[in-house]
Amino acid sequence: MEQVNRVIRKRLASEVVLINQISEYIISAGGKRLRPALLLIVARALGDTGPHRHELAAVVEFIHTATLLHDDVVDESALRRGKQTANALFGNAASVLVGDFLYSRAFQMMVSVDQMRVMQILSDATNVISEGEVLQLLNMHDPDVDEARYMQVIRYKTAKLFEAAALLGAVLAGATPSQETAAAEYGRHIGAAFQIMDDWLDYTGTPESMGKNAGDDLREGKPTLPLIWLMQHGSSEERVLAREAIEQGGTSKFDTIFTAITRSGALDYTLQCAEREAHAALNAIVRFPDSIYKESLLDLCSYSTARLS
Repeated sequence: MEQVNRVIRKRLASEVVLINQISEYIISAGGKRLRPALLLIVARALGDTGPHRHELAAVVEFIHTATLLHDDVVDESALRRGKQTANALFGNAASVLVGDFLYSRAFQMMVSVDQMRVMQILSDATNVISEGEVLQLLNMHDPDVDEARYMQVIRYKTAKLFEAAALLGAVLAGATPSQETAAAEYGRHIGAAFQIMDDWLDYTGTPESMGKNAGDDLREGKPTLPLIWLMQHGSSEERVLAREAIEQGGTSKFDTIFTAITRSGALDYTLQCAEREAHAALNAIVRFPDSIYKESLLDLCSYSTARLS
């Protein structure tokens, strides 16, 4: 990961001062670097020791960061990873344009690897992610969104880049077709587990533990799984409350909605869904050769649903 961070700093350099300023701010903001780490671990788990994994891990992180910059503008978010968002500090226009710079730099880097398969995986992933962002926008303030539509957004918007990262690790390792399939399945399920848990934490976490404000999803009128469950299983009064919350947004009734979500079993159900995805990820790589890297992948399954605060 230290090598990946060196690549990130080198590749973010620009003659445009504002790009350097925002890029440095983003780097210093931290983050778990889960997606690049996943690429590295899968590659090593399947035997890769080649020169391209650090470059492609940085590419994956650039794509992820670009989506965050754009998301924060769309969502009007003010806090991420416990710090002000780039749009809150530098403005929406600068954030969108630097996000575009990160996308274009990522494509420059993936071309330099000179493998058509790599280009195909990453270009397909970025296209699906963009579709997921639009789908999420269409779902905003729509109380009729069901669990299937919710999961479609997760598969497209979040899980797809996890899937691509894991698949790239397998491709770099020269894995068999069945190992490639297993790696992609692992990434898809572990990505879904992390996102479902993020939606769970939006109702249970603190700004310190999450790096963002609790209730942000509710404020934005975003129909995540806890609200969807409440809409389907709450009392008639609770369903009206949930519908109004999704349609109108805002957090003025957060305490009342949190009480209803807790009473209805929505949080328990959401946690079970995340655990189901984590278990599917674990099963996907059961036939990977035993190694410390496989153990790390298995540990990540447990970690994905253990972030309870």
